[in-house]
Amino acid sequence: MSEELEIDLDDLERRMNGAKSALGTEFASLRTGRAAASMLDPIVVEAYGQRTPINQVGTVNVPEPRMVTINVWDKSMVQAVEKAIRESGLGINPQLNGTIIMLPIPELNEERRRELTKVAAQYAESARISVRNIRRDGMEQLKKAKADGMGEDDHKIWHDEVQALTDGVIKEIDGALENKQAEIMQV
Repeated sequence: MSEELEIDLDDLERRMNGAKSALGTEFASLRTGRAAASMLDPIVVEAYGQRTPINQVGTVNVPEPRMVTINVWDKSMVQAVEKAIRESGLGINPQLNGTIIMLPIPELNEERRRELTKVAAQYAESARISVRNIRRDGMEQLKKAKADGMGEDDHKIWHDEVQALTDGVIKEIDGALENKQAEIMQV
């Protein structure tokens, strides 16, 4: 392979894996009818003049399979945390008990499960689009390298490398989506 190569496969792979891990975070926030502390990760609270994740204003616990509790450290923050949860769109109704906020997780009905599988599919499609955009960046680098004198054989080899990397990551995203949808539909 030529010395003037401008392709950084490691960077492309790192960026694609970043899109895949962002998908994992989005999947963790989807409620599957079981309590998980990670479902609160995307929620931020207006605390002390800045937006702060819930796990930085209180202790998040899962004492039972259908209950999440948040023990808010600062009593003045309880209302702000409760408001953030109500406005988050999780569909959970917080119950206050002093500085402890209890979040009972209701059983999901069939219709809500189907909606959540569609949301999961949208998250996966966004991740695929990100990966394809990263692939496009790699192909642009290849075009530039070819214009700068890269040989036809080297260009084909690198093109296949970038495409194989993309196909592998997309396959992993599809697998993660299948697993998440099966988890959501499990009663």
